[in-house]
Amino acid sequence: MKTLRNTLISVGLLLLPLTGFAQQMFSSPDLAAQALVKAIDTHDDAALQKILGDKWRVYLPEKDVDPDEVARFLRDWKISHKIATEGDVAHLNVGTENWQLPIPMKQTAQGWSFDMVAGAAEIETRTIGRNELSAIQAVAAYADAQHQYQQTAGEYAQRFISTEGQHDGLYWPVKEGEAPSPLGPAFGDAQPGADYHGYYYRILTSQGANASGGAFSYIENGKMTKGFALIAWPAVYGHTGVTSFMTDQRGEIYQQDLGLQTDAAARALTTFDPDAKWQKVDDGE
Repeated sequence: MKTLRNTLISVGLLLLPLTGFAQQMFSSPDLAAQALVKAIDTHDDAALQKILGDKWRVYLPEKDVDPDEVARFLRDWKISHKIATEGDVAHLNVGTENWQLPIPMKQTAQGWSFDMVAGAAEIETRTIGRNELSAIQAVAAYADAQHQYQQTAGEYAQRFISTEGQHDGLYWPVKEGEAPSPLGPAFGDAQPGADYHGYYYRILTSQGANASGGAFSYIENGKMTKGFALIAWPAVYGHTGVTSFMTDQRGEIYQQDLGLQTDAAARALTTFDPDAKWQKVDDGE
């Protein structure tokens, strides 16, 4: 269900107006769900527009649709599906994992229809949760990559992506049969300045008084040999993520909600300095 969920949780759609929907009404949520699945199965865009509203492509951008994941959704529907109804709201659950479609169905005097406005809030919540988990994993992967890099280079990398033709960063392209770089191609393919799964990442080259060992620079004689650190923060606060994360060479990850001015606050940080406002991320998160 991963890509189907990703299709439903595109961040851009959350920033657009949710008005002007002319949607088909159904006498029951089960009929609404059946109509949706049939339209997906038959690739009937006209039917999807009637079911989901005039601006349904805002929510389901064609470029984000993975045919394999759509097929998985349809397979899971055939394996198991049920409608969970509470009052005038109903949800579609499919498959053995009971995955719930984030867009609920709502009953009005005219009948049942998919509630795109309510769905946007759930879509956003899922986006944030998924991106924050990905950020934690990426921060941990960065720390592992730095230790791996140091074992062969004798220093820590001051760059994510290597200069073309060199191995001065944590990622460099390799030919078939060559050993992979410490960071994989998924991270390496990110465009300079672009976010990675809704988060920005920046290498820190020093630590402050609140870090273990006190304040000092990781760089000596131009080489980063005394340690490393990293900060990760949401590209769009409140939409792609809420919490910011930091780590250093010890591998412990810290988190803090930097608030509405997260981007400015994160960019202003120059040292790894986890004061009392930064809390350790539990291993189970």
